[in-house]
Amino acid sequence: MSSKPHGGRRAKKHEEEEHENHERWLVSYADMMTLLLVLFVVLFAMSQVDKAKFAALASGLAETFGAPVSVAASTTPEGSVLDDLPGVIDIASAIPPEPTVQQAEVDAAAAQAALERAERVAAEAQAAYDDLSEARARIDAALEAAGFPDAARYEIDERGLVVHIVADAVLFDAESAFLRPEGARILDAVAPTLGQLPNVLRVEGHANHLAVTPGGPWPSNWELSAYRATTVLRHLTGRGVPEPRISAAGYSSTQPLVPVTDPTSISTNRRVDVVVLSPASAEANALLPGLDAGANPEDPS
Repeated sequence: MSSKPHGGRRAKKHEEEEHENHERWLVSYADMMTLLLVLFVVLFAMSQVDKAKFAALASGLAETFGAPVSVAASTTPEGSVLDDLPGVIDIASAIPPEPTVQQAEVDAAAAQAALERAERVAAEAQAAYDDLSEARARIDAALEAAGFPDAARYEIDERGLVVHIVADAVLFDAESAFLRPEGARILDAVAPTLGQLPNVLRVEGHANHLAVTPGGPWPSNWELSAYRATTVLRHLTGRGVPEPRISAAGYSSTQPLVPVTDPTSISTNRRVDVVVLSPASAEANALLPGLDAGANPEDPS
């Protein structure tokens, strides 16, 4: 009987031994003292004002809010961390102003840069035009030496030098893509010059506005113009023009050389063009037509 209470007291005493450390308040006290120390350190640090940094901060605020920042000195009995500053100051004036560039100088520099760029583009265009003009003279001389002085018309546009060779009764018969003997001799005359040029070449086939004969060998002028272009390409590559530098395309009647109301439109628009492409930049190539018009003011083409 007596053993149970005794045993119960022992159990209670055992619990007290597990929780007999009631000095945990010391930990909280130490934490509080640490925080107080940190607080005092921060307050002390805040009392030491770095004038330069404070001025920089004020200047930044002035730039952000769009108005100068002024600071009034404190008049508290204890003094102020700004006691050594004037009563009212403009913080922005404490920082040396950054060097500013006048708008006139910016505009002058931009105008000078634009002028220099325009001069470079103009020089590039002139050099490209001179090369194309020399190629035109060589092709024309070759045709004249072969007995075909009027077989081609020339034009320098934003692509380069365009050699218009009339196809009607010169290169091909009507609705035919087989070279006539005269056409073969014309291409033989210009092939050496074209092969010596470093430029990329493009052969373009064109048709007039008349539709092909229904039931004939060609479904439309698209096929006819494209086949004529490839026929000329094959002939030129067979005479020494490098294949990697030449291509062909057919344009049907979409790019007439003269309006359909022109009396010569049927024969003139049925043609094959050999385009000597300019390697210059797009800006320089855009100036080529103007240079050609200035050099040949009376040229109808």
